[in-house]
Amino acid sequence: MKDGAAVSGVAKDLSLGGMFILSEQAPAFGTDLTIVARLPGASNESHLPGVVRWTKPGGFGVQFGLPGARETHAISQLLRY
Repeated sequence: MKDGAAVSGVAKDLSLGGMFILSEQAPAFGTDLTIVARLPGASNESHLPGVVRWTKPGGFGVQFGLPGARETHAISQLLRY
């Protein structure tokens, strides 16, 4: 999260617009965060800006901000399969 607190989770239901994150901790609705992930084809971790759009027991939904071209390409490649 932007305040520096880390929340661990597993990405699920990925799209170019966002993702659902399985997690026992859920940041509050509207929380700005940065998702740190290793995307296919990337040599380094990617940092994806996002905002929490909904929560439910077991996880939360994130809408991406403006990911870079590399991140957008990597997500597009992942979705092809």
